[in-house]
Amino acid sequence: MQVQRALISGNRLHLQHGPIDLVIGVDRAREAAFDAAEARLNTVLSELMCEISLLRQCDGPAPKGAIARKMWNAAQAHEGFVTPMAGVAGAVAETVLDAVLSVSDLRRAYVNNGGDIALYLRSDATFDVAMAGTDGAALGKITLDVHSKVRGIATSGQGGRSLSFGIADSVTVLAETASAADVAATLIASAVDIVDHPQIARVPAQTVCDDTDLGQRRVVVGVGDLSAQDIDRALQNGEQCARNMQRQGLIRSASLHLRGQSRQVDLNSEKVLEHA
Repeated sequence: MQVQRALISGNRLHLQHGPIDLVIGVDRAREAAFDAAEARLNTVLSELMCEISLLRQCDGPAPKGAIARKMWNAAQAHEGFVTPMAGVAGAVAETVLDAVLSVSDLRRAYVNNGGDIALYLRSDATFDVAMAGTDGAALGKITLDVHSKVRGIATSGQGGRSLSFGIADSVTVLAETASAADVAATLIASAVDIVDHPQIARVPAQTVCDDTDLGQRRVVVGVGDLSAQDIDRALQNGEQCARNMQRQGLIRSASLHLRGQSRQVDLNSEKVLEHA
């Protein structure tokens, strides 16, 4: 299986290798940067598969590979059940970005791995990204500059690429790294929930995906009618989780969404969001 490569609008590069789907942008030296990205992506899957059984464990020892170690470190920062796989998309984005930066002195570069973004900014560079739910609905615009500590953006929720314990339509997290944002978004989206609600259908994760790292833990597969009070309670649970992470320095800010209601955690103080 070879990496699939194509130039797309905006002088960006699209790379695909198995389940990994990247969009890469740089402000100069594109040929060298794009070649470096492709070369690094070509090694990513084999590198991860060497330690995949370890990466699916919640309490396993530290892995050896560079990408796996990013995933493990991001997961280890949190208490409770979370495996390094929760940070795989962000860690891959970070790794490919590192390869891009190794070949040229860039002012701005980013790697977008299915909505999980690793970002580099220098000098007067800025970065704009539209914030959207997992259904594609526009939720706002994030604008970052070199003064912000945010270098990772991730979104999780129902309808996304991964199974979830929660019912959030979407949770977008801003953090200092993409792997940290990825793990945090997964956990906050899981916290947007109401325990034992009759309108929330759950099944063991392995009945949905036989190679999941979640085992027999029950994941959400359907959400029926919810009252305004139900939605408010679920979002409050998620907001509390996000604020705890923010106090611990694990995230910079977050935006939580469920059925037309939203909760924001320090987006105004971060001064990076222009809410739609």
